[in-house]
Amino acid sequence: MPVEVTELDEMQKSYKAAVDEWVGAIHEEEALASVNHEVADVDAWEEAGEREEELRDKAKTAKKAYEDALREKFFHF
Repeated sequence: MPVEVTELDEMQKSYKAAVDEWVGAIHEEEALASVNHEVADVDAWEEAGEREEELRDKAKTAKKAYEDALREKFFHF
C-alpha cells in the first residue's frame, strides 16, 4: 500500500518535533553541567542526562519511521 504524502508530512513533523525536544534536553543538560558542587545539583544534572538519552531514542525512533516510509514510497520496500 503506497504511503500517502499526508502520512509523510505527519512523520516528518513528528521527527522534527522529537529532534527539537531532544535539542532542548541537550541544552538543559548543558546548563546543568556547570553545577555547584552540591549533591542535589549533581542529581539534577544526572537526571537531565537520562532525559536527554530518552529523547534521543525518541528522535531516532521517529527518524526510522520516517525513513522507512520514504523507502516504501520511493523504492517500494
